[in-house]
Amino acid sequence: MSRDILNVDTSVQPTFTARNLELLDLESVRLILQGSSVIDWNRLNFTQRNEVNEFLRLNLMDPDDPSDQERLRFVFNQSVNYLEENLDLRFPDDLRVPADVRDVFVEASTFAGRFRRRQMLACTTLKLMHVINHMEAADLKFQTPVSEAQLLDQAEKRIIEYADGLRQQGFPLHAFYGSRKTRNSVITKLLAKRDTIAATVFDKLRFRIVVEKQSEIVPVLAHLCRTLFPFNYAIPGQSHNNLVNFRRSLREIQEYAAMTPDLQRLRSRASEWIADNNPFSGNSYRTINFIVDFPVRLDEEHPFPEHPYLLGRTVFVMVEFQLLDRETALANEDGENAHELYKDRQRRIVERRLVRGSKTRQQE
Repeated sequence: MSRDILNVDTSVQPTFTARNLELLDLESVRLILQGSSVIDWNRLNFTQRNEVNEFLRLNLMDPDDPSDQERLRFVFNQSVNYLEENLDLRFPDDLRVPADVRDVFVEASTFAGRFRRRQMLACTTLKLMHVINHMEAADLKFQTPVSEAQLLDQAEKRIIEYADGLRQQGFPLHAFYGSRKTRNSVITKLLAKRDTIAATVFDKLRFRIVVEKQSEIVPVLAHLCRTLFPFNYAIPGQSHNNLVNFRRSLREIQEYAAMTPDLQRLRSRASEWIADNNPFSGNSYRTINFIVDFPVRLDEEHPFPEHPYLLGRTVFVMVEFQLLDRETALANEDGENAHELYKDRQRRIVERRLVRGSKTRQQE
């Protein structure tokens, strides 16, 4: 059995609406629902430094901390050097050595309806910064003596505090609760998967968020991207959505339709409707779930490299989030979707593989 760690019931509060969403919110929601990557983006949506500051804080970087400023500048310089040396790109002096790296985020957000070289260079640099920061965070994680369990504990604590804060603010969530997979649950899942590698178990820490109405799902997801985890670290290709037709929402909801012409036109147009690939769920099971590389800040008690700016102070742990509305959550517990039937189908697959050596093709 998984261990429940939180349950928040605030269903009596007013509902979420689309009124306060901005363009970046829609871009972030689309990214997650499609399971796509920010590497394919061609624009950000920051108009001023304050917005960049909030984004950096979500990535656990303090824009007022000299050490974090040094880290940001270091990653920026690595990115520019790579682009100059490997892609032969040339930068104007003020973009090559900006007075403040945060201005590059604003430059990457400039949109004039036509190609602008400065905006392209800024956006390309930030993509490299995203990749390099993630790569070096993985190096830092290997170099520190902090266990995965400790890091998951820290992530769990932050998310619980966040959910409790929502409750205190009166946010209209029907439920927000989480669980940690037990050792036996991990073993069972690995045996039921085609790829029996521990690293492929993404949901050791997972949270389920239930809203009152389906119309609240997109605003809640946007809020999570703005206040809990950075949208850029949603893991590409690890999203599932057979609950919300985002493209239809863009047409039918007035607030979204007004922003639709300004959405980025991406080269690869992924479907916003990602079919269920879990053979253990019932055919009528509906949900949105996705995996986030959730940032965890290492505190001063843990040893850092001699020069902290080299690898930073933040590592990542994978956290699964599931989002659905109350009516769908109730329907998912009935008939073929019942959790015990899910577990029974999973156990039968494990038994066949271990006892009979089943050759049946399995998917996660």
